[in-house]
Amino acid sequence: MSGRLRLGMVGGGRGAFIGAVHRIAARLDGEFELVAGALSSAPERARKSGRELGLADDRSYSDWREMAERESSRPDNERPDAVAIVTPNHLHYPVARTFLEHGFNIICDKPLAVSLREALELERLVAETGALFAVTYNYTGYPLVREARELVRSGRLGTIRKVLLEYTQGWLAGPVETEGNKQAAWRTDPARSGPAGALGDIGTHAENLITTVTGLDISHLSADLTSFVPGRELDDDVSVLLRFHGGARGVLTASQVCFGEENSLTLRVYGDRGGLRWEQERPEELVLFEGEGARRILKRGNAYLSEAARMADRVPPGHPEGFLEGFANIYSAVAEALRARRDGNAPAGAAAEFPDVSAGVRGVRFVEKVLENARSTERWTAF
Repeated sequence: MSGRLRLGMVGGGRGAFIGAVHRIAARLDGEFELVAGALSSAPERARKSGRELGLADDRSYSDWREMAERESSRPDNERPDAVAIVTPNHLHYPVARTFLEHGFNIICDKPLAVSLREALELERLVAETGALFAVTYNYTGYPLVREARELVRSGRLGTIRKVLLEYTQGWLAGPVETEGNKQAAWRTDPARSGPAGALGDIGTHAENLITTVTGLDISHLSADLTSFVPGRELDDDVSVLLRFHGGARGVLTASQVCFGEENSLTLRVYGDRGGLRWEQERPEELVLFEGEGARRILKRGNAYLSEAARMADRVPPGHPEGFLEGFANIYSAVAEALRARRDGNAPAGAAAEFPDVSAGVRGVRFVEKVLENARSTERWTAF
């Protein structure tokens, strides 16, 4: 299959932050072309959004159900190769289910769904239809996150003992959802965000980053959830103690009420032979601790990194990459997998690795178990 792959999109119209991020990521490596969309449920906004993005009028919809019906009836060389879902959380499941049932591959923003029942149903449908399904945990796409994973896999850190993950933001430190902030309004609304606030929004990123880098499986957790802003229905601050199979321990904190913080995501992993630290706001560096605490700073783009890290690069060292490129690596991996599938080949190693529907299910299970523990009188909840 040559040329660009065809992409459909549900959500992400005018003024939508994450929709624009997905479109940039899809175009960055020239892999996808947006050909159809239900960019808004408001007909006029949908039309304007579609025209601004160059969609033909007959492929710009205000109803995603109509989009699924009409696009699935097109010839194979016209219909979308994948559909990106960038709606508020409560629509992830019904939209994904509908497009899976119409034979489409899916790229879905996280969290996968607002309940474990919905997530498991999507996992079942993926297995039944054979569709390709990606969940955009974009931090897994950073080159030095992939290097960190390879260091753990290679045994350089030894047996993992301790994992610390801190994800702090400050944008919800006040009641901005009542002051016209569209993003805050839906993310703090249980009807659109689901049962979790900061936990579902950034806590799921934290869980996924821990699991991706360390390969550890959570056995038990103990959680504390808080809503600091008066009148806010969903949590805005989360602290979770983690126990992993094999004996390692972890601490995960996710908060959106930390004044002054922008997108401060820091991962620390310590084994019995070494440790590492990576900070999202300094993504070009990975700190590696080995031998008597000696510190080595690994820089993105260098030949001494693993193949997995080098394959996630686009520009030479000293030319910073980051947030958008992490998303783009997921889109490029999906494109590689789609092309391999069309050609009857196996995807080529790290180039086609992306978080799949099972990673999405695990993220939703994490949300439900944290909420269960926070409501329980028991100290520990089995994962």
